[in-house]
Amino acid sequence: MSKIHVTTTVNGDSVEFLADPRETLLDCLRDHLDLTGTKEGCGTGDCGACSVTLDGTLVCSCLVLGIEAEGREIGTIEGLAQGHELHPLQRKFIEHAALQCGFCTPGFLVAAKALLDKNPNPTETEVRYWLAGNLCRCTGYDKIVRAVMDAAEEMRKEAV
Repeated sequence: MSKIHVTTTVNGDSVEFLADPRETLLDCLRDHLDLTGTKEGCGTGDCGACSVTLDGTLVCSCLVLGIEAEGREIGTIEGLAQGHELHPLQRKFIEHAALQCGFCTPGFLVAAKALLDKNPNPTETEVRYWLAGNLCRCTGYDKIVRAVMDAAEEMRKEAV
């Protein structure tokens, strides 16, 4: 099967790649663009490890075809930090010890950012609901939720 030329924007940068029509966006990000922060956990959209944003909407990149990215805006974990300055979510995950092995962390961070982009002042229940599609096998979710809540508070203060 012939490959299809895809032009898209990833983390604000225009990129191009050739994709087999059957390749997932996850595989294209990792194999063609060398953006390996996004992880494959289950391959069925059940774990959230491969979470990215597509035109601002949170998606499991294992369920999206790479060719569907044509002309669209993709946000990945690599786009969270600004140079060497960590995003508040990244800092708070570290401060709250909200990670252990780290495999699920990129998906949680992308999902949490998508939430805070839509709702900068979520309740704990809203955070838990929003992150319900992301699974972690190492740590309890309380530290993750506290980190997101703390980051949200800091980001609200910075916005004033």
